[in-house]
This record gives sequence, C-alpha cells and structure tokens, in this order.
Amino acid sequence: MSVEPVKVGIIGLGRWAKVLTRAAAKSDKLKIVAAYSRSEEKRQNFAREMGVPAVADLKTMLSSPEIKGAILTVPNEQHLPVALEVAKAGKHVYTEKPIASTLEEGLQIAALEKQYGITVTVGHSARLMAGVRAIREAIDRGELGRVAFLEANFSNERALELTPNTWRWYKDRAPGGPLSQLAIHQFDLLHYLGGEIQEVGSMSSKLSPVGAEVDDQSMTLLKFTDGKVGYVGSCWTSPGVFAVRVFGSKGLMHYEIDFGTWDSPDKLHVTSTLYIQRGKDGYGKREELKVPPSDMFRAELEMFAESCRTGKSGELSAQNGNVAVAVVYAALRSIENHGRYTRIADVMQEARERLAERSAIA
Repeated sequence: MSVEPVKVGIIGLGRWAKVLTRAAAKSDKLKIVAAYSRSEEKRQNFAREMGVPAVADLKTMLSSPEIKGAILTVPNEQHLPVALEVAKAGKHVYTEKPIASTLEEGLQIAALEKQYGITVTVGHSARLMAGVRAIREAIDRGELGRVAFLEANFSNERALELTPNTWRWYKDRAPGGPLSQLAIHQFDLLHYLGGEIQEVGSMSSKLSPVGAEVDDQSMTLLKFTDGKVGYVGSCWTSPGVFAVRVFGSKGLMHYEIDFGTWDSPDKLHVTSTLYIQRGKDGYGKREELKVPPSDMFRAELEMFAESCRTGKSGELSAQNGNVAVAVVYAALRSIENHGRYTRIADVMQEARERLAERSAIA
C-alpha cells in the first residue's frame, strides 16, 4: 500500500535550498509544498525556478495543518531562532549542518525535542554516501578485523578566493576556517565509523596569500573511547578532495569521491573510488569495489520524512550533530593550547553549565 508523501516547508532560499529541493523532487516520501525567505525577490525567483509555492510570511507556513515539518537552510546563526519558531508550531525540524553556530545553541535546539514534542534532524549527509556505508558494513561483518586507525581529509581551494565581503573571511563567523567548515563533516563521519570520540588534539596554520582572518590549514588527531586513533586533515588552499580510509587487523578500505560532484550526489558513484586491501601482501591484490548509485541528500530528507511521520528521532540526530560541533570546539581549544589534548566530555559539560548559568540569571 502506497503512503502519501510527508508535506514540508523550506525556510531560507539560497543555493543550498535549491540543491535540497532538487533532491526532494526525486523522492516519493516527502514533498516540499511551501517556501519562505525574508526577501521577496528570493521568494519569487525560487518559486519560478523550483516550482514550489512561496509564502509571504513564516506564520502562514507554520500555521498550515498539512505541513508536518520544515527544512532550514538559513545561515548558521539563525538556526536556533528559526528552529524555535518551527518547534513552537509543533512542526519537526531539519537543519543543515552544523546544528548551530555554537555548541550552546546546538544543545538548545536538541532540547526543543522534549520541550515541544518534535524531532530534530541534522544534515550530516556525508555518512550516507554509498562508499561510507560499504565501509561500515565491512566493519560490522568483521571483514577488516579489529579496526585501530582511521583517517579522513576534506579540502578545497576556498581560502584562495576569500575577500572581506565573504563571511568565511572572519574568525568569529568561520572559526578555524576549514576546521569548522569542512573537517566537521569528517568528524561526524569518523564518529559514525569509529564510535565515541574521547579527546582531540589539533594544530592549524595560515598560508593563503589573500590575508583573511581565519586559519586555512587544519590537522586534528582523535582518540576514541575504545582506544582507536584517527586523523582528520583539511586544507583550504588546494583542489577539492574528500577521502576516508579505515585500517583493521585483516584489511583496510579506502573511499574517495570527485568533490566536483558534491552538489549532484546521484553521480558520485560514476567517478568515486572504493577498494579493499587484505593481508600483508595485499597491495598488489587490492580489490576495486563497485560503488552503487546513491543520493545522500535524498536519503537524509527521507530520514527527516520518517521522523515527521513517526515522531521518532533517526540516525541524523541532534545528539550526533552536537558531537560534531563539540569536536570542532575541542580542536579550537587544543590549537589555543599548543596542541594539548581536549576531552569532548569536558567541552560538552562546560557548554551545559554555561546554559544553566544563563537560565538561572534569567
């Protein structure tokens, strides 16, 4: 028996809203039926280009009984206030990564679930790539043996293109440069593949000639609760790359995508690389694995639709979203302390204490 698609709205109508709307159009599990931006010009252009009716104010969208949730593609600093409005209306929340611009705000967004009886889905879509899922399945089957080491890199040339007119130029809006903008994807991905992250140590550097405030090179070491170690690198002055490799006692797996197809993930399998190498003499016997077609953006939106339908949080949870932000903050603290390791639990606890202090004052 077929099920009617879940109807949702979308708030914030920039480039990424168009990417997600195109992904949603391929799904029979959800349908975007209303679009809102504070800009009338953006509303008109979006409605004309994407075929989604625009509404003149947010209240109109959130008062509609047919709309069960809202997709947020607004700037990071607007995630909390907009999510609060959506939750107050009893609608489920999907927000792009990061969950919020600060960990305190991320924890407040997570608290909306209990406060208003809604769910929060965070768009950490990288873990949904077919190659990443294949690695996780191999780990779960024991095919790699005991996993001990993980590494990942997400780099591009963004720092060579920055100007003072772009928000990524500034430390307060893009802390750590690629650390908060790119490496955060890999922090979530290694959390998914490796389990709970205990502590991190990090270093950074500024090498771009443009003179931006932000650092543009980042290296972070991770120690997992069960003893695994890992590394995430992110260079902001290089051609784009997105790669992950997992090492186990029986074998290793490597997955790499063509970063140029990031906005069209249904094409990732055409040019991506996935291989497994087994045994100590396995280099010459590496087995190239076929990457099946997939669409990480459609998959994450369908997870959101399922949460709207069932009222249950899924894998792309607010908790996981906040872990990724906490790793970023722990890495930034480590950089300030010349590479000294910082515990994730400490960063989380301090954020909770700051929230409690604010509540007590209020």
